[in-house]
Amino acid sequence: MTSADPRASAGAPVDSGVTEPSTARQTVAAYVALAKPRVIELLLVTTIPAMFLAGREIPNPWLVLVTLVGGTMAAGSANALNCVIDADIDKVMKRTKRRPLVRDSVPRRNALIFGLALGAAAVAVLWFGANPLAALLAVATVVFYILVYTLLLKRRTSQNVVWGGAAGCMPVVIGWAAVDNTVQWPALAMFGVIFFWTPPHTWALAMKYRADYERAGVPMLPVVATAEHVAKQIVIYSWVMVGWTFLLLPATSWLYGAFALVAGAWFLFYAHGLYREVRAGGKTNPMRLFHRSNTYLMIVFVAIAVDAAIGLPMIGLPW
Repeated sequence: MTSADPRASAGAPVDSGVTEPSTARQTVAAYVALAKPRVIELLLVTTIPAMFLAGREIPNPWLVLVTLVGGTMAAGSANALNCVIDADIDKVMKRTKRRPLVRDSVPRRNALIFGLALGAAAVAVLWFGANPLAALLAVATVVFYILVYTLLLKRRTSQNVVWGGAAGCMPVVIGWAAVDNTVQWPALAMFGVIFFWTPPHTWALAMKYRADYERAGVPMLPVVATAEHVAKQIVIYSWVMVGWTFLLLPATSWLYGAFALVAGAWFLFYAHGLYREVRAGGKTNPMRLFHRSNTYLMIVFVAIAVDAAIGLPMIGLPW
């Protein structure tokens, strides 16, 4: 509690029980920040194309809206709960020191309630707006992210983002399920693209903020391995990722295949470029690959959506 307002003793009028607009905006902004909206951008990039591909057409706009709202709530729930659990880590990392719980902008108890409420709302929106399968997949995603990644893997193994990153792959599966009420192999193929994309994307960022993770005691691969080993792993995962994109060819046309080929070659050029920089022992810029990884994923998934919307003849399975 703060001391009595000095204006009262001076006879100045005091607004009782009225929240200043700036304070209200700051409070709303703090709760929004708990949900990590920039992280949720991946949801938009991947969910909608998965919905296009599920029906090989432009999906119902209302269903798209419901799925995005429910998916955003589910992702926000997972992120808010992650902030509660990792508040001690966030305090010692420069990259996260301005998060709401670190700055005491939101009480820890309120953040917990906010995260749980968002999760419950996500289930309701997806259950009634899409279908129960999409809602249950969203629940599984939040539970996996919190229990498996945040509590079990993040502070214990350098493979944390490899296996824990599976939670970030689920939007495509949820989007497919919302349209088709099943989970078919193309959804799993898209899941795999994001699964193998996550390590190069995250390790490039971790190379930049290696000292942050080391100070926080988080064993990210760049903390426990040499830069050359990390760069080599990035190249390996990048090749697997690009190769995996071609598993979608039977469900798409030559148009997607052309974009997947060109975008894949472009990304591999930068992945190998980072490896060469590290081996040369000079100045490296892993953030260049990090930013290009976002662009690469956008190109591949936009190509999926455009291909499905145009409706060109599918290459099809060989049997």
